[in-house]
Amino acid sequence: MAIRTGAQIIARSLRDLGVTVIFGIVGIPVVEIAEEAINLGIRFVAFRNEQACSYAASVYGYMTGQPGVCLVVGGPGVLHALAGIGNSSANNFPLLVLAGSAETSAVTKGAFQELDAISLLTPHTKFAARASSLDFIPDAIKNAYRTCWYGRPGPTFIDLPADIIQGKLTSQFELPKPENLLVSAPPKASGDPALILKATQLLKAASAPLIIVGKGAAYARAELGIRKLVDQTQVPFLPTPMGKGVVPDSHPLNASSARSAALKHADVVLVLGARLNWILHFGEPPKWSPKVKIIQVDICAEEIGRNAGTSELGILGDISLVVDQFRASLSSWKYSSSAKFPLLLAESAKKNEDKAQKAALRQTPAGKPLTYQRAYHIIKTALNALTPVEDGNIVYVSEGANTMDISRSIFPLYHPRQRLDAGTYATMGVGMGYIVAAHEAFNANPGASTSRPKKIVAFEGDSAFGFSAMEIETLARYRIPALIFVINNSGIYHGDSISKEDWKTLQNQTVANDTKTSESDSGTNAKTKGLRSTSLLYETRYEMLATMCGGKGYFVKSEEELERATKEGFVSDTVTIVNVIVEPGIGKEIGFAWQNQGKESKPKL
Repeated sequence: MAIRTGAQIIARSLRDLGVTVIFGIVGIPVVEIAEEAINLGIRFVAFRNEQACSYAASVYGYMTGQPGVCLVVGGPGVLHALAGIGNSSANNFPLLVLAGSAETSAVTKGAFQELDAISLLTPHTKFAARASSLDFIPDAIKNAYRTCWYGRPGPTFIDLPADIIQGKLTSQFELPKPENLLVSAPPKASGDPALILKATQLLKAASAPLIIVGKGAAYARAELGIRKLVDQTQVPFLPTPMGKGVVPDSHPLNASSARSAALKHADVVLVLGARLNWILHFGEPPKWSPKVKIIQVDICAEEIGRNAGTSELGILGDISLVVDQFRASLSSWKYSSSAKFPLLLAESAKKNEDKAQKAALRQTPAGKPLTYQRAYHIIKTALNALTPVEDGNIVYVSEGANTMDISRSIFPLYHPRQRLDAGTYATMGVGMGYIVAAHEAFNANPGASTSRPKKIVAFEGDSAFGFSAMEIETLARYRIPALIFVINNSGIYHGDSISKEDWKTLQNQTVANDTKTSESDSGTNAKTKGLRSTSLLYETRYEMLATMCGGKGYFVKSEEELERATKEGFVSDTVTIVNVIVEPGIGKEIGFAWQNQGKESKPKL
């Protein structure tokens, strides 16, 4: 029998599970695993920071419907990858993390990068195990792969000691045959027929029914059934930020432009693959009606009845199958378009859309910075001229409070899983990793579910971009021609000056530290106090990160410059950064637009 190393067994096990790409950063001892995986035809995408590669692996699982795999070194590598593990857990993305560790015989001695990763990660994963022998590896990896995928998706972890990775197997042990390692897609369950009947009766009796479409519905590939359900019943729907595109944004029953009115006045709400967490204001007043009846559909029993949910109305099952049950049960019923609720939504939507359109069409005065709305309008118009929006040729990535919130309502989606944002954990720094993952899912993976390459367009707040900006080199190295807009207001949430001279004055005041403040100061006049905690360097030249790697960079301060940069960047075959200088937003509220806060509780700077 040929001698096999632990690294070969690990790589072979991953290949036999159907893994085609691994995201990671190598070092001793996991470099051997990566090289063996490459020898077997698995793509290894090497990043510059474990946070970014763990973010990429987690969202890859969401986009493909199969677990993403992340490989890192032990100790600090695991600590950095914990960011992606947390992101996976919060968003229910299937993720398998493999990490090297100290030799078994050196544990407790202060070995190289020694860390008790199992104790650390057990509370944050669905499954965590440490390899104790070479013959332990195949089944452990298979179990971890299956566990992160089945039931409620989430992260799992395998710890691989250096002596196991580098060990040689000379016994008669035989690796499992590939067909014995292959894990089938998770089984699907239909909903309880009695509960389906009860829920449909509620919907039929409702005066203001609403369907909420979450990213769980997108993950479940339930778009065809949900579109038919909406068309059949004529019930208005409201997508969550990453539920956009399950039903096209252009659909006349889309209540996104009347989100507040829809939640406040709906009396029966069918929630498909969304949790009643902070993004949906926990299903509680004052954002929701205190009399609302909420029908939750979820694959996770623990989610049923959470917060304002009612356990008696919860339906446990696969969303696509449950939606088919609803369609059959509601086959002879259609909601009246002349009811008060649709008219209320239409009135609210028109008011909000008119306001947004006015802001988008307001041209930028000479010498003044662009607004977010105007910048996005120019970008959208230029992109629409290059590719029909209905074709779904663009995958959007966005992060950063204002950058993400405003872009979400401006760029429509017609297809699911083509908008990736900070998600349930509101994680800043995911953008660059998500770009790589989208490229692998749609363009590089031979098993990708699309026949048409996607252009990846990212909207990055200047603060959010800074979390993982060095991954621009990763994009350049793997020839990922993403078009990245850094929406630069020189601050976190917002900047605090409107000119370079003002900013230098603030900087000097901060360094000198010779200005006293009193308790009566409001905190909004930064000019008397120096730089704020939210301040970033004024008009930083982020575009140079692209040019240093052989890509294209544009520094944009006018409408004409932005239009040209968008068109040239879209057709470019290299990574492109468009550094867009926008208004600093001095004195505006800080926070995410959909947070459940009253105006009196939102801080201003």
